[in-house]
Amino acid sequence: NDNKLIINQSIKEYFNQENDKIALLFKSLFNNYIYIIAIWTLGISIIGIPLIIILLLFKSFIFGFSISTIVSTFGIKGFLIAIIHTIISNGIYLIIVLLVSFYSISFSIKLFKSLFLKKNIDFKDSINKYIKILLISLTSSIIISIYDSFISNNILNLFI
Repeated sequence: NDNKLIINQSIKEYFNQENDKIALLFKSLFNNYIYIIAIWTLGISIIGIPLIIILLLFKSFIFGFSISTIVSTFGIKGFLIAIIHTIISNGIYLIIVLLVSFYSISFSIKLFKSLFLKKNIDFKDSINKYIKILLISLTSSIIISIYDSFISNNILNLFI
């Protein structure tokens, strides 16, 4: 019960605080970029596959935990808050993380096949695809961060 009260209080403080929108944007961008670049970089090495899976599972757990906590804290109003704030921005971000994770694991497997199974692979094409996925993910992260910082907070202030 004590932990539930702490979590509930933290969520209410987060939604009720008046944030500097630009600072929130940069914080969101920084966090999203670090996560995406970490997964992308781990895909360059073969030993990064388990870490990519762990990072993906961690992000999925946080997503589910956030939704359930918001709904339990705010009740019926929590469904609206969860949809506006969590499902739209974090759900789309989770899809982006899943996409980057998929391509990272795929690239690692190609490296493994090339190094240990001596299969010929067109690395130029693979690297180009891999870099395109990174650029698409980082661009999408900008859009999500803008939504999270400016749009969702303004909408949430109407309901809270």
